[in-house]
Amino acid sequence: MKFEAEVGRLLRLMAHSVYSDKEIFLRELISNASDACDRLRYAGLSQPELLEEGADFAIQVRTDKDNRQLIISDNGIGMNRDDLIKYLGAIAKSGAADFLATLEAGGGTDAHIIGQFGIGFYSTFMVADMVEARTRKAGEADAWLWRSDGEGAYTVEPTEKVGRGTDIILSLKEDEVEFLETFRLQRIIKSYSDHIPIPVHLSDTAEDVGEQANAGRALWTAQRSEATEDQHKEFYAHVGGMGDGPWRTLHWKAEGTLEYAGLLYVPSTRPFNLFDPERKSRVKLYVRRVFITDEAEELLPGYLRFLVGVIDSEDLPLNVSREMLQRNAVLRQIRNGVISRVLKDLTTAAEKDEDGYAVFWENFGAVLKEGVYEDSENRDDLLKLCRFKTTAGESSVSLDDYIGRMKDGQSQIYYLTGEAGQDLRSSPQLEGFKARGVEVLLLDDPVDDFWPNMVGLYDDKMFASVTQGGAELDEIPLEDAAEEDVPPPGDIAPLIAQFKL
Repeated sequence: MKFEAEVGRLLRLMAHSVYSDKEIFLRELISNASDACDRLRYAGLSQPELLEEGADFAIQVRTDKDNRQLIISDNGIGMNRDDLIKYLGAIAKSGAADFLATLEAGGGTDAHIIGQFGIGFYSTFMVADMVEARTRKAGEADAWLWRSDGEGAYTVEPTEKVGRGTDIILSLKEDEVEFLETFRLQRIIKSYSDHIPIPVHLSDTAEDVGEQANAGRALWTAQRSEATEDQHKEFYAHVGGMGDGPWRTLHWKAEGTLEYAGLLYVPSTRPFNLFDPERKSRVKLYVRRVFITDEAEELLPGYLRFLVGVIDSEDLPLNVSREMLQRNAVLRQIRNGVISRVLKDLTTAAEKDEDGYAVFWENFGAVLKEGVYEDSENRDDLLKLCRFKTTAGESSVSLDDYIGRMKDGQSQIYYLTGEAGQDLRSSPQLEGFKARGVEVLLLDDPVDDFWPNMVGLYDDKMFASVTQGGAELDEIPLEDAAEEDVPPPGDIAPLIAQFKL
């Protein structure tokens, strides 16, 4: 069978990769194996028969130097024939296309971006000239073998496999045998997968399970003071598929009426698909260290969809379904607590790291402003976080900054909306305001068409569009009355004159 076109192009790129940090292929495979174990653990809550072969999950990395092979095995949920075609044949089509577009735009020189695009499995072709996946799905008798040399096609055929789960067999290229060295593998596993809450064993024989090479402890269960910056960076990469490193790290435990742990990261760069309505959440919900879902829309509001991490509840039932999550009072309380924690942290960052916050706002401001429109309960806190371009200069300002510079006699916050890229500063509608030195907010994000009318007031000041307001300008003197000949506010004559030119 042939891969989708974009996947075929991607495989050829991987096969001839010149990336220096090819070792991330092992991070991706161990991450996939960990997810497979998490999903079976959760499925076993409602279908205990799936765990007949045991509930002690583990990942094994084994070397076979005689055959120049590296094998990564797990006893997770496994795959059947349809799964192999879906997940290894075409599932990354959109991710592959976006990844290739990023490369062509000159933004993909770092192999660490691979995880962001959901194409981690294909990174194996950076080091292997043949990749096989031998797998048997939990609860099914048939086993299957997926095989590809990365040249545009793959095969799926019946095979034999004793236990459930998946074996990924990499036949390494001649110049990639360093990935058969025990010390090299130990270092990679320790660096990238120490936080995986499932033991990763390393051995050089099929008969020996081998020694555990990772700590095997969920990072969010550690005390905040115990977790290192490197551990956070690798966990961030594991959960979010991001290689940039987080800008902010929020690590806390809530105790009292509700008990839950939170480990959330604010990215330092904008994900490529931030505005994609099909974008999958990067925040996972756990209950007592058991993975539940990464599709809990009720866990966080859409305007915080840039967050990456984990929320682990002690109070939700293990068998909670997606339908139950939609009306669960405990989850609503957790959601409110998380929102409060995140907004408080962003407020602190805005005060203490102005340059960093300016970059954050450039990346995620348009998303955060969605909350101003949607979340009336937290609207004031969100408005304090907003930054705006204005007629006063190139730097963005807060509403508090704007109010502090208001003219005597000015009681309203003036704004002008337009499309991104439009030169709002040259609008004729601003002439009366400029002549009086009245600052105007320049709003050019799509959501800016909606929230000002919804908000009404901020700090007892009304938002007023320059196209509708301006009556009070008569009370504000011109900055140079002797030289100015300014039409009254709302006069459209200058605009008509421009059309006549």
